[in-house]
Amino acid sequence: MIHQFIERRTSKVKTEKLFGDKTVSFIYSTTREKAPFLYKAAASARMSSILGYLNFEMPGGSLLTGADGIIKELGIDLTECVDPQSELNTPKKIFERKIKYWDLRPMSIDPESIVSPADAKILIGSFADVSRLFIKEKFFSYDELFSDRKTRPGKTRWIDAFVDGDFAVLRLTPEKYHYNHLPVTGKVIDIYEIDGAYHSCNPTAMIHVVTPLSKNKRVVTIIDTDIHGGSRVGLVALIEVVALMIGEIVQCYSDFEYVNPRPIQPGMALMKGQPKSLYRPGSSVDLVIFQKNKIEFCEDIISNMYRTDAQSRFSKGFGQPLIETEVAVRSTIAFRRQ
Repeated sequence: MIHQFIERRTSKVKTEKLFGDKTVSFIYSTTREKAPFLYKAAASARMSSILGYLNFEMPGGSLLTGADGIIKELGIDLTECVDPQSELNTPKKIFERKIKYWDLRPMSIDPESIVSPADAKILIGSFADVSRLFIKEKFFSYDELFSDRKTRPGKTRWIDAFVDGDFAVLRLTPEKYHYNHLPVTGKVIDIYEIDGAYHSCNPTAMIHVVTPLSKNKRVVTIIDTDIHGGSRVGLVALIEVVALMIGEIVQCYSDFEYVNPRPIQPGMALMKGQPKSLYRPGSSVDLVIFQKNKIEFCEDIISNMYRTDAQSRFSKGFGQPLIETEVAVRSTIAFRRQ
């Protein structure tokens, strides 16, 4: 089955070219049931590291695995990059590229806007049963999302903080720019890592694995926006989720362009739209979680989810309309609720 999304700029239906789709479909649709040992190995940190090395590190490996082809096939625009094209001479350098976001990814001056943390395809939802966006438990288990109760029982307080809130699921595909930017302005009050698997973020894999985004390794950052100069939407959680071939999430916040990057720490003031972190090559997912009654998502993103002129594997797999919208990093996805 094809997988389609809505291009936000034109409102046109586009068909996604899924990298390694046949392999992923085989692993998650067939191997999962007939060879559980191989299925488990495919989502392990070791296998993810090996695949990442073959595709992006080993000399000539990208030619064997097809990583070179994705650059040409998916039309990565190297003219956006900060570094000269002559220096972007390996798949790794291309997938970790810096772009002139200050010119090419404009951001609204509206202080009440919330922006996309990535160039990605977005779905939105709510944890509240009464919401028309209610898609809880489709992509993640809420109770598992913020904490591994065995190793980090103290983090369960964030479960209570975001009860009945809203969320955005932003899926980064391999050809996308892989820096994450801040969706809001505020102060970091907590940041921690949760260990886990490296399941693929291909739509087929996400359908076949029960709540995959709360099973994968991830970094949770809690931001208090109710400070002077902040976005004033309460607490916001940005959860960066690894996936197949993602080796690590590098925290590298910069106040200006990409200058003087530094790790995220509690107490730091972060500005909306600035770079926060970098996914090492591969596919990955950002989750942005908001507290109850704090924000309103943009109407076009909501209406696109229910369009009937596009085919989505999520719609078929989850039995309800779920059409993604392709959004640009730093573009507006929501506003503070009045």
